[in-house]
Amino acid sequence: MKKTFLKKMTDRLHAEREKVISELGKISKKDASSKDGSDWNATYSDVGSDTEDDAYEVDRFGTNLSIVSELEKSLRDVEKAIASIEKGEYGICKYCKEEIQEARLEARPDSSSCIKCKKTFTQEA
Repeated sequence: MKKTFLKKMTDRLHAEREKVISELGKISKKDASSKDGSDWNATYSDVGSDTEDDAYEVDRFGTNLSIVSELEKSLRDVEKAIASIEKGEYGICKYCKEEIQEARLEARPDSSSCIKCKKTFTQEA
């Protein structure tokens, strides 16, 4: 893989990492007790004290839990991709060990599988 392409992907992944962390910070707080510091807890907003406010708060908290879960997954994927660049393993499919097409990495820089394997492993029976 070309150094210029790797540099471009490294820059994009670091930018994506910062974006995801920023988004997580808007709706959650980092769990200081987590071993690797990667766990986030959705925040519970207190907008009022009547029943309608309580219902809104519970609904909003549930939504935030789902969003935090997706953002945490995205952050893990981005950090794995950054680590694979540092190890010299970026762009290699974790299943077939073939090189992932640059077009796929352009579309999804944190991808760890080639299109063929992704289709194979995500097909419904």
